[in-house]
Amino acid sequence: MNPAATPTPKPDTQDGRWMNVHNRYVSEAKEKEPEVIMIGDSLIQHLEHLDYWNRVYAPMHTLNFGIGGDETQHVLWRISNGELDNVKPKVVVILAGTNNSGSSEEIAEGILEIVKVVRDKQPDAYIVLLSLLPRGHLPNPLRDRNEAINVIIKEKALAMNKVEVLSIGQCLVQPDGTISHHDMYDYLHLTNAGYEKAFEPLAELLQQLLSEGEVEHDLTPSE
Repeated sequence: MNPAATPTPKPDTQDGRWMNVHNRYVSEAKEKEPEVIMIGDSLIQHLEHLDYWNRVYAPMHTLNFGIGGDETQHVLWRISNGELDNVKPKVVVILAGTNNSGSSEEIAEGILEIVKVVRDKQPDAYIVLLSLLPRGHLPNPLRDRNEAINVIIKEKALAMNKVEVLSIGQCLVQPDGTISHHDMYDYLHLTNAGYEKAFEPLAELLQQLLSEGEVEHDLTPSE
């Protein structure tokens, strides 16, 4: 059995924070009427605390269901246990997998299982699957692993209806292969400037989907 593709609650024996946050998200799904839901790890969660979020994503009626440190199996458990119930978003954005251990194939399978559950829960939603970001100041095995995962999910998504893999983050890698601390302060998490660089393609796509409708856009194959 692949741990990355098996819904699992995150171990949280100290103060119950993870489950408390999950329960809050379940309540928000019941109480609000979002057009967009973003779900994933800290790279999604931290976005909500920026002026960039308030300027760009909040006006789109977006809910942020990110939890720091989550792996694919934790996201799977959350969306299988209420976070996508009682809600009808037009778009669901997914970013998870960089925190996982295991092979590229195992992690990719976990990401694709998230897509499957989202589709089961939200059959009418357009799914935007964000590519994993590069990581590390210098080229390294985890950066290579993330890129290998991106190749797998991009290929698999081509056969899926209303699912698009959106490549983000290539702009963070400089010509010499390094990533600047001005974009990723710890070479994993994004700075304010890094978010605006990396997530610009997402903002543009969401504006298009929400203003023009996803039907015409879906006729264009994923890049």
